[in-house]
Amino acid sequence: MSSHAPFIIYTDGGSRGNPGPSAIGVFIPDRDKRYGEYIGEGTNNTAEYQAIVFALKKAKSLLGSHIAQQTILEIRSDSQLVVNQLSGMFKLKEPELFPHFISIWNLKQEFKQVSFIHIPREQNAIADRMVNEALDKHQTRSLF
Repeated sequence: MSSHAPFIIYTDGGSRGNPGPSAIGVFIPDRDKRYGEYIGEGTNNTAEYQAIVFALKKAKSLLGSHIAQQTILEIRSDSQLVVNQLSGMFKLKEPELFPHFISIWNLKQEFKQVSFIHIPREQNAIADRMVNEALDKHQTRSLF
């Protein structure tokens, strides 16, 4: 892995209802890894943050500690609010997001550099699909 090219991860989080049933989606193109996971009741913003926590943990696990410390990581999300909060441009005001913000801050220390990039929703289709598949699977399970 080149120390110049960033390791890119696409993240998404969503809830049906706000709050409502929530899930996260993560896509790591470099490894062709896709993850979707139901995370319980919550808000869209909470799910977006939890997707990033999951992505950082997964990146460290896939790369290993030694390589992670030399890696420039780029987290891409279609949530402008979350990207701006994590980049320090917007103040974090929702107390329920503080624990996730702190987790992300601590996990960032495991990498050479982490940046958060806002992308248009169309560029986040795979992570979005992972969210919806996890929600659909949970909804189907709940009916029986």
